[in-house]
Amino acid sequence: MSPYLEQMRITIFTGGLVQTNGYLVETAKGNFLVDAPAGITEWVQAKGVRVDALYLTHQHYDHVEDVAALRAIGVKVFAWADYSKELTLEAFGSGWGLPSVEPYEVDEIIVEGERLMFGTKAKVSHVPGHSMDSLTFYIPDAGIVFAGDALFAGSVGRCDLPAGSLELLLAGIQKELLSLPDGTRVLSGHGGETTIGREKTTNGYLL
Repeated sequence: MSPYLEQMRITIFTGGLVQTNGYLVETAKGNFLVDAPAGITEWVQAKGVRVDALYLTHQHYDHVEDVAALRAIGVKVFAWADYSKELTLEAFGSGWGLPSVEPYEVDEIIVEGERLMFGTKAKVSHVPGHSMDSLTFYIPDAGIVFAGDALFAGSVGRCDLPAGSLELLLAGIQKELLSLPDGTRVLSGHGGETTIGREKTTNGYLL
């Protein structure tokens, strides 16, 4: 194992109505979360881990239910856009039985490109189609990409929600994800992990 990977630990939490994945990334320079499904705040506190930042792959309700609770304990929130009920789907889903989301503030708007996430070099890509604000976070030194709901093991994000577009999503996956090394581990917003190489050869949406 490389010295870099020895200083990085990734733990998965799954919670909420539709079993959404959130990821705790612990590094030598600070700890951060990727997405905030319901229950992740209590989980982090039970572990006794200080979290410095939260990076949102997108703001559909199931990925942001605990954002306000995390901000209340001092976690800074990074996202592609400010909070809105359009992004969380609350503006459209009043009759869908969706959980309500406590409003929150985004501390910093993320733009595409290279950035440091507590000493961790990452590439941020905008991959809309599942949602207008979808981001992926690729950490080359660790060979990992946090794909949100853009790409799953054997599937892709649903595109029948407001602002959805399968054509746009597939184009973004081709450009930003399938261009990554085949061995890259894909950590998605739902379900188990996969690799870029596996999805290239087995994912029916991408063949």
